[in-house]
Amino acid sequence: MLNSLFITGTDTDVGKTYVAVGLAVTLRKMGIDVGVMKPFAAGTAQKTGFKSEDVEILANAAQVNDPEMLLNPQFFPIAASPYTALKNLKIKPNIKLILNQFKKLSKLHSMILVEGMGGIMTPILQDYYVTNLIKDMKLPTIIITRTKVGTVNHTVMTCKMCEKYKIPVKGIVINNFDTNGYNIKELKRDLENLTNIPVLGSIPFIDDMSDTSLYRVFKKNIDFKSLTS
Repeated sequence: MLNSLFITGTDTDVGKTYVAVGLAVTLRKMGIDVGVMKPFAAGTAQKTGFKSEDVEILANAAQVNDPEMLLNPQFFPIAASPYTALKNLKIKPNIKLILNQFKKLSKLHSMILVEGMGGIMTPILQDYYVTNLIKDMKLPTIIITRTKVGTVNHTVMTCKMCEKYKIPVKGIVINNFDTNGYNIKELKRDLENLTNIPVLGSIPFIDDMSDTSLYRVFKKNIDFKSLTS
């Protein structure tokens, strides 16, 4: 059994879904039966198909037809954290449900990519954050970061929280979509020196989101050997 992975980010909008999609396509094309899950999703519900657009994108990338209740156990019709949904909408995030659905999903595929919500300290309940969820799911994580100035601070803080919660980090993936960010080579050097965590690669901005294009770019730029070992 391959290790399932939790995909987290240094912030919201760092491209977690984009990276998760590229990983799902590439693993699938490498002959791995990969499943996907987004335990909590939020925003405006789509009129047809999955409520969450992210979940639909993930399911298409992995080419799975698992039921929505497994792929996305909870959806909040508000662009905010589960904790804010709890406060504003009185919808309680259901951790037990998430863990049960993850267990079921794990039996259907040889590896699951679980995409988190926002950054690693996004609150789910009063004293329960994304870090707690990763810990309860017993998963190693990969951290998605970007190149814009400020990213070193965000990445170091994210790694420190993983350390504090004893979450194993497989590596860091740099999503290189900012036009005026750090030089990748220097950023990789600094992040590895400061965190003692390997940078698994950096992904350039790509327009062509077809399977062929994603597979080519991700296979070339990400260390899949470390990722699947």
